[in-house]
Amino acid sequence: MSLAEKLAATRAASETRIPPDRQAIMERATEDLRRSGILDRIVKVGSAAPSFELTGHDGRRIDSSELLAGGPMVLSFFRGSW
Repeated sequence: MSLAEKLAATRAASETRIPPDRQAIMERATEDLRRSGILDRIVKVGSAAPSFELTGHDGRRIDSSELLAGGPMVLSFFRGSW
């Protein structure tokens, strides 16, 4: 199954799992973000991400350039709950 097919299946499952009033809130919030111009300020697919430092779960500082020195890096973002 391709990524596009998996995403389509996830969207279809959400339509039955998420109540219509919450779907409306999520759609409105997404449209508000689009209108805000935020898409003009994001890193585009295929572009190099800026260097960054984060605090790990154990309190240690994590530097992206150090991680990249060891090979490719994958970032995953969790948007939280609506």
